[in-house]
Amino acid sequence: MSIIGDVKRLDLVTRLDWIGTAVRVQFGRNPSLVLGGALFVLLVLVSVFAPLLTDSDPRRINGIVRLTSPGGDFLFGTDNLGRDMFARTFFGGRISLIVGVSVALIASIAGLFFGLIAGYFRRLDSIIMRVMDGIMAIPGILLAIALVAVTRPSVGNVIMAIAVTEIPRVVRLVRSVVLTLREQPYVDAATSVGTSTIGILHRHILPNAMAPLIVQATFICAAAVITEAYLSFLGAGTPSEIPSWGNMMAEGRIYFLTAPWIVLIPGGFLAAMVLSINIVGDGLRDMLDPRMTKEL
Repeated sequence: MSIIGDVKRLDLVTRLDWIGTAVRVQFGRNPSLVLGGALFVLLVLVSVFAPLLTDSDPRRINGIVRLTSPGGDFLFGTDNLGRDMFARTFFGGRISLIVGVSVALIASIAGLFFGLIAGYFRRLDSIIMRVMDGIMAIPGILLAIALVAVTRPSVGNVIMAIAVTEIPRVVRLVRSVVLTLREQPYVDAATSVGTSTIGILHRHILPNAMAPLIVQATFICAAAVITEAYLSFLGAGTPSEIPSWGNMMAEGRIYFLTAPWIVLIPGGFLAAMVLSINIVGDGLRDMLDPRMTKEL
């Protein structure tokens, strides 16, 4: 048993050394990607493992300690109802992560589907793009507010409302890539040998469209986090009883002069989240398209 344990420990050490080497190499090539990714992973960890970092209930009201300054028993202070800002800030990060990742996935999958159809099938191109142009003609935040207003406030409805506003941008991106790829010689060669349309899309078009789609998904995730905070701040987002950074800033704006930490702390975490995602997106763009880095 000791030999097996030694082998397992050696295998784990080897894997950790390989990961460390890969991180060092990538840091030398693209330090912004590593730094942004590290910040994003840190924010994800503190949000996911919030119950392990604090035993306070983010919804528990305690009027005795209301508007307590940061420090002592309350590291981030308390809000106007005496709720622990430390717990509310970490638990609020979950909402931003859920909304950002979900919107990025939904918008990317739907945008990829309609973008492939619009870019490859000329007869359907004008129909799909006119619908997308109509959606883009309405400001995204107003459309999201309208969609949330006609339904009851919930995280799921907020996700769908924001995703609808982001799908046209993905469709336009994928369509432009497909329009370029379908004129390539290897696509003509595949068509001449009788490759089916689905086969061409699956083998030649889709793999080459994934790189810009992945980069776009990171920016959509960051935009979704911001939009969710907008909606919650305006009272059209997640329900007020759910701790989210937008709700926290909306509730604390009245007490900003006497208790600025109610707004500044969740606002700082929101800015760090969006900044880290955007940095990761820029790093992925440079890594997936090295020609752009060489030109710069």
